[in-house]
Amino acid sequence: MNKKPESQFLGPEQRATAWERFGKDHFDVVVVGGGVVGSGIALDAATRGLEVALVEARDLASGTSSRSSKMFHGGLRYLEQLEFGLVREALRERELALSTLAPHLVKPLRFLYPLTHRGWERPYVAAGLVLYDTMGGAKSLPGQHHLSRHGALRLAPGLRPDSLIGGVSYYDTVVDDARHTMTVARTAAHYGAVIRTSTQVVGFLREADRFVGVKVRDCEDGSTGEIRAHVVINATGVWTDEVQALSHNRGRFHVRASKGVHIVVPRDRIVSDAAIILRTATSVLFVIPWGAHWIIGTTDTDWNLDLAHPAATKADIDYLLDRVNQVLVTPLTPGDIDGVYAGLRPLLAGEDDSTSKLSREHAVARVAPGLVGIAGGKYTTYRVMAYDAVDEAAQDIPARVSPSITEKVPLLGAEGYFALVNQMVRLAEVYGVHPYRIKHLLDRYGSLIDEVMAIADGKPELLQPIMDAPSYLQVEAVYAAAAEGALHLEDILARRTRISIEYSHRGANCAEQVARLIAPILGWDDDEIDREVTTYQARVQAEIHSQTQPDDESADALRVVAPEPRPQILEPVPLDT
Repeated sequence: MNKKPESQFLGPEQRATAWERFGKDHFDVVVVGGGVVGSGIALDAATRGLEVALVEARDLASGTSSRSSKMFHGGLRYLEQLEFGLVREALRERELALSTLAPHLVKPLRFLYPLTHRGWERPYVAAGLVLYDTMGGAKSLPGQHHLSRHGALRLAPGLRPDSLIGGVSYYDTVVDDARHTMTVARTAAHYGAVIRTSTQVVGFLREADRFVGVKVRDCEDGSTGEIRAHVVINATGVWTDEVQALSHNRGRFHVRASKGVHIVVPRDRIVSDAAIILRTATSVLFVIPWGAHWIIGTTDTDWNLDLAHPAATKADIDYLLDRVNQVLVTPLTPGDIDGVYAGLRPLLAGEDDSTSKLSREHAVARVAPGLVGIAGGKYTTYRVMAYDAVDEAAQDIPARVSPSITEKVPLLGAEGYFALVNQMVRLAEVYGVHPYRIKHLLDRYGSLIDEVMAIADGKPELLQPIMDAPSYLQVEAVYAAAAEGALHLEDILARRTRISIEYSHRGANCAEQVARLIAPILGWDDDEIDREVTTYQARVQAEIHSQTQPDDESADALRVVAPEPRPQILEPVPLDT
């Protein structure tokens, strides 16, 4: 195990070392997939004392794990589906994250549930929220509070008075999903896991009837190699079936992709002191505060096209606007939208054709000796999914495997966070920035703030905001490349920061400045800077154009023409590789 203090740094040096280790070391576990589940598996296995490798074809959280509703929640609506076990499990995980594992990343959030029916609805909702407030153990969050119509409108003046007859407020939590996933992966690296992105699995290694590793391809330069391990865990989400096909072995379950679209609008467009949850004909709609914005979503429709770049359509956006405008005093227009994003939920395929009814439970199976698959679930229960997967994989590991301990392992940045929050004014004086900047940094990096700010020693210009994206400091972009595994402009603008959805230019206006900031870290010359900027701007234009299309097929056709930042990625991977 690498015990150096900087072992959690995911930078160019670590990336080169990882490739060397892949070729010479034998691992207990190799994890395929760098979403929250794969990263969680790497952390779980590493903290059990196992030798772990994790590979991801694109970037950490580049799929589903960066495109959620940004909630770390129990799933209130699953109570109606009588999924009590799932809700109880998720609420326990929410409490762990909020109090111990990731308090710098998972935050309390007050919700308003507007009531629209007299008589039955208030006791019905109250009964559900009693369960929600009491399931899963002790709580750090307040319980439900009932409101008259006047009280609800005082909390959310932006709602039309005729859209509700009262309300109930309750608490849940919100998370920056991409940062959380990346932090899980960095924590795994801190405990010895070898993490490498832009590393695509293109085949499996077998000896007789047993899987003994994977064949990999570097998506930056096209070089190939092998990773040998006692067991391979397929944690690729919506790509589960595709990766399973590479093994030439029948899987135990299948995954269906459901597209969820969100729109992002400025905070001043909706006047409310709480998040809002609205019922729809088939599901619910969330209106969630997100810094200087609201995130509104989501849709829930089948998706059978490109898995890497799901496209939002004009119909998706119109649906969200139409639904939320039914309750707003001042309707939103397409011109109010700063950002749009679409993600895919990996749902366990069932017999019901409605994706909103497919299971959010997860499944783990030993597909064959040396090969484990995991799919389904929800973001909040990633840690449970991870230890279930490692437990299943343990039968292929010769040595005794210790029980999971991740409920006792805070993520990087969690320890000391609360004390630092109380020292914001002092920290602001030390670093020469405004206290609100310190709060922003603490809520992104926690107690790693010193690491981030150390990069600006002797370079005070890095403590200036990014032009055209002033919510972020220049030092954050540099740190993303030096320590957080970012290899491309898109990784920083779309995931290490959320510039791509928080600004109407979607990152295009600051792309060149950010590229020049990170070029020295990643070894880019002027030609590479130009290629990165051009590639990112093409992505933005493709997304904007796809969002004017009436249906999935035409939107997908426009979105997939944008160039890939990872030049050597294979899509699809040939089955005979």
